[in-house]
Amino acid sequence: MTLRTKAEPEQLVLSLSHRQAQEAEDFLVSRSNAAAVELVDGWPDWPHPAALVVGPAGSGKSHLANVWRLRSGAELVAAAKLDETAVGVFEARRALVVEDIDRGVGSEQVLFHLLNLARETRGSILLTSRAAPGEIEIALPDLRSRLRAIPPVRIETPDEALMRSVLVKLFSDRQLAVEPHVVSYLALHMDRSMDMALGVVAACDRLSLAMQRKVTRAVAAAALASVAENGDDDPPDVNDGDAG
Repeated sequence: MTLRTKAEPEQLVLSLSHRQAQEAEDFLVSRSNAAAVELVDGWPDWPHPAALVVGPAGSGKSHLANVWRLRSGAELVAAAKLDETAVGVFEARRALVVEDIDRGVGSEQVLFHLLNLARETRGSILLTSRAAPGEIEIALPDLRSRLRAIPPVRIETPDEALMRSVLVKLFSDRQLAVEPHVVSYLALHMDRSMDMALGVVAACDRLSLAMQRKVTRAVAAAALASVAENGDDDPPDVNDGDAG
C-alpha cells in the first residue's frame, strides 16, 4: 500500500498522494488520513499486536480496514456480533478486523481473549471506532484497561482538498467531464464524508443523463439538494440558464 502519485487530467491536478486501494475503488490520501494509512502500510511491523483506528462516520475507516484485510488475509467481524466463533477464525488466520467497537461489543470476554491471543501468538487485530476507548462504555474492567492502552490512530473529517480529489475520481469513474469550479463548489458545500460524495456524484450523473447536459453548477446544486433533502428520490428542477 505504498503511496504513489497519479496524474489527473491537466485541469484537475490536485496536490495529493494517490495509491491503489487493492480493490475496485482507489483510496485517496491527504493530511486527514495519512497517519492511518501509515499504520496500515507499516504492517506487519506494528509495535503492538493490536491497532485502533478512530474517526467519524464517513471518514474512510471501513475502506482502510478492508485494504488491511486484503493485505493480511484477515477476516472481518462487526464488534456487536463478536462471539466465540471469532476465536477460531483468529487462530486460523492470526489476523482479524473488529469494526465499530463504539457500537457495542457482542462479547467483551471474547474481545479481551482475542487481544491476549494476538499478544501470545504474534498475531494482529485491527479495531475501528468512531470514539476513543475512554469514551466507550465497556463493562469489563480488564478489557477497558486493555483498550485504553492501545494508542489510537485518528482519521480526521475529510478536508476540502481530499473531498475535491475524491469527487474528481468518482466523476472520472463515471466518465463525466466536470469543470474544476463545479468540483470546488461541491467540495465546499457538501457534508464531508465519503458516503455523501458517492451520493452526490450519483445524483449528478442521473440528472445529467435525464437532462442530456453536462454537469454544471446548477446540476451540482440540484444534486446536493436532492441528496440532502430528499435522499435523491425526487431531484428538483434545474435552471437551464446556468451555462457552466
